[in-house]
Amino acid sequence: MSLMQQDHIRNFCIIAHIDHGKSTLADRLLELTGTVQARDMKAQLLDKMDLEREKGITIKLAPVRMRYKDYELNLIDTPGHVDFSYEVSRSLQACEGALLVVDASQGIQAQTLANVYLAMAADLTIIPVLNKIDLPAADVQRVGAEIVSLLGCKFEDILQISAKTGLGVNQVLDRVVTDVPAPKPPKNSETRALIFDSYYDDYRGVILYVRVFDGHIAKNANIKMLATGAGGIALEVGALTPGMTPGKELQSGEIGYIVTNLKTTRDAKVGDTVTLSAAPATQPLPGYKDVQPFVYAGFFPESNEFYQELKDAVEKLSLSDSALQFAPENSPVLGFGVRIGFLGLLHMDIVRERLEREYNLELVVTNPSTDYQITLLSGEEVDIKSAADLPDPAKIKEIREPWIKGEIVVPQEYVGPVIQLISSKRGLHKNLSYMEDRALVSFEAPLANLLTDFYDQLKSLTSGYGSFNYELSDYRAEDLVKVDFYVAGERVDALSVMVHKTEADRLGRETVGKLKEVIPRQNFQVALQAGIGGRFIAREDISAFRKDVTTGLYGGDVSRKKKVLAKQAKGKKRLKRFGKVDIPAEAFTVMLKRD
Repeated sequence: MSLMQQDHIRNFCIIAHIDHGKSTLADRLLELTGTVQARDMKAQLLDKMDLEREKGITIKLAPVRMRYKDYELNLIDTPGHVDFSYEVSRSLQACEGALLVVDASQGIQAQTLANVYLAMAADLTIIPVLNKIDLPAADVQRVGAEIVSLLGCKFEDILQISAKTGLGVNQVLDRVVTDVPAPKPPKNSETRALIFDSYYDDYRGVILYVRVFDGHIAKNANIKMLATGAGGIALEVGALTPGMTPGKELQSGEIGYIVTNLKTTRDAKVGDTVTLSAAPATQPLPGYKDVQPFVYAGFFPESNEFYQELKDAVEKLSLSDSALQFAPENSPVLGFGVRIGFLGLLHMDIVRERLEREYNLELVVTNPSTDYQITLLSGEEVDIKSAADLPDPAKIKEIREPWIKGEIVVPQEYVGPVIQLISSKRGLHKNLSYMEDRALVSFEAPLANLLTDFYDQLKSLTSGYGSFNYELSDYRAEDLVKVDFYVAGERVDALSVMVHKTEADRLGRETVGKLKEVIPRQNFQVALQAGIGGRFIAREDISAFRKDVTTGLYGGDVSRKKKVLAKQAKGKKRLKRFGKVDIPAEAFTVMLKRD
């Protein structure tokens, strides 16, 4: 590809808060450029997963190549939810520009701010796009003023469109051509391509999505991963239009895919540099920061015979999800499983549904928790991902839990209730600023207290208008204790939870109450208890079934009935001693039902 041709390439992404119209705008761009024929068009075309269509959100980034006038436009559609912000950061590394889409009725939201900061850090050209101007609730002047304040641009620089109707979308394409810079010329002759996404195909092996920065990668070329050292063959190269369109090679400045012969997910990781085996590059491209999950949950198959299938499925998913970290886990109650790390509860929910749907697994998932850093009296540092792994409290000097920096955007009238909500979660209100008629509340809070129902409570308090974004801040020493739960006298490690000492009694009472609702009655009385160390702090009893064993005893001496009832009581005592309670799957997510 000549320099002139490279000068006609534009690589850009779409960033926005959730549900502001990214995927709909992508649909219109595909239509206008003739990339997809009208008869083949459907809503959320780039959202390939059933889950994305059902939930109406983008989960996986989606690259696509379009032709417009004499230009090659490479677009990456990105997720908007806070749990998938790492997908956005990966997309930005492969682009020179970004379309910032803002809903004209909702205005700037928390994730809008977060994505703008990411784009600015990546030094991208940002084109502001005001979407949904056809809605009756659209307030172009107010939201436009918010964008001007945020970006420092002029009001007339903001594109006003309706992605749904197609109004003004042509202007978007023209602005991409004029404003987004072309890829920079190659720095050297060595071939270097950055892997910004990948996935595993059961029939074709590992497929890489790459941005070529230097050189070119031809079909059947011998390739090498600089970080892992793995070698392979580029069995097929091409562009996504949006389906796979094979070509002869990927040139410098282009975005496309490589079908490799790699058979294991460990050979290619996101952020690695692809080069040619014959003349390998000496320096890798700047990769991505390692994504650190901070929400953990145990995943167990309902039957232990499916453990290997679960392990294989998680390994395959981890290739296309750089935030997914996992390790084997063994529970006395649930058997063999996998402890997986996530970026948030939605992320966890998506992975669970993908495992169940795509791999036909029946799963038991334990209550989500975060990780804790522990300093022992001996000076040794320990990192635990589950409360069950807590060392002996007598040997612990200090326990540190993760805190987050959060931002909440709400209409001004909801500021008071929001600050009260933050305080109830042991959070600290740090700053309050105003954008037109809305407020930006900055705060810090322990992550563990936000895991279960914080987002739902925020939406409820603000009548659905509140939006929330966060990032991990640091680890802080707190007065934490482990609360254990017992079913019929047996401790169930999978239910153990770390909690602040001041909240332990309340949590214990609430949880045993929830367990009572989901654990079925037995033929014997079942005690449900919560305890700290050797001290019980809460108890609920599930009464036994009462079978009328005196049926058929008519008349005669009353001692006959007493003898039969005594025999029944004796049998129940034996059951209580040797009987095992079958704990249903929903008991292990009972924390999510916290009031």
